[in-house]
Amino acid sequence: METRVIVIAGPTCSGKTKLAINLAAKLKSEIISADSRQVYKYLNIGTAKPTIEQRAEIKHHLVDILYPDEVFNASKFSNEAKEIISNLHRNESVPIIAGGSGLYIKALIDGILDEIKTDENYRSELLDLRKKFGNSILFEKLRKVDPISTTKMLPQNWKRVVRALEVYHVTGKTISHFYKNQIKQSSFDFRQYGIEWERSLLYENINNRVDWMLDNGFIDEVKSLLAMGYNKNLNSLNSVGYKEIIAYLEGEISLDKAVYLIKRNTRRYAKRQITWFRADNRIHWLITKNDGDLEDHAKTILQSIN
Repeated sequence: METRVIVIAGPTCSGKTKLAINLAAKLKSEIISADSRQVYKYLNIGTAKPTIEQRAEIKHHLVDILYPDEVFNASKFSNEAKEIISNLHRNESVPIIAGGSGLYIKALIDGILDEIKTDENYRSELLDLRKKFGNSILFEKLRKVDPISTTKMLPQNWKRVVRALEVYHVTGKTISHFYKNQIKQSSFDFRQYGIEWERSLLYENINNRVDWMLDNGFIDEVKSLLAMGYNKNLNSLNSVGYKEIIAYLEGEISLDKAVYLIKRNTRRYAKRQITWFRADNRIHWLITKNDGDLEDHAKTILQSIN
């Protein structure tokens, strides 16, 4: 039975959707979205969700499956993606994972430690520390007990830092210990590819996408979400783009300032994604100078998996 799974990773605005669709058409296969925001209905423009036409051409899984006030996480993604992959394999199809949510992809490939219980009191203590002193104090706290983990995450990934501290508090062992000793159950043959752009070209892509979003109704999309009663503090709306437009709509900042912040924060997010994916030496990087290269990348991937 088929066991291969293609993973298309990389920063935002790098062309993952385009490459995945091109590849899926050639393989007559389907795409599983590894995007933590595209799972939500109504978040379309701000998440660069594949269009209705694209989804009609190629079936996309884990897109538009939840309402904005529902919860989704890496563990749920991993479980659902594995089931989809198995179904596609039974039909002799090669599934394509495409997205920039690095934790989701890691959870699928390497597993995730969701069996260790949480300690709500200890977590509350950590969150109080963060509120008073910022992310850095938690990061330094983790560095003292688990320096290995701090080489694989950033202070701004505070939720991961909190979880790592919590695991150590509950078990007396580091989260890196558990990852190291975790038994890999998967029989899938993952082939990982990353789309790499020169930084200045990637930033140009980001600026162009933000301009496109604003020209194609992004503000109305955010207005509609708020009008439906969705709270601005929902995790789904606490995303680059949505939070800045909400601040504009509430009169906190000007539209020009909102656009500036979206572009800046998207660039920063892209840098964090690059740092994350670069830490995984299993990813084969595809040098990209323009959108036309994505067609060549599809051919390269086809040749490499056969």
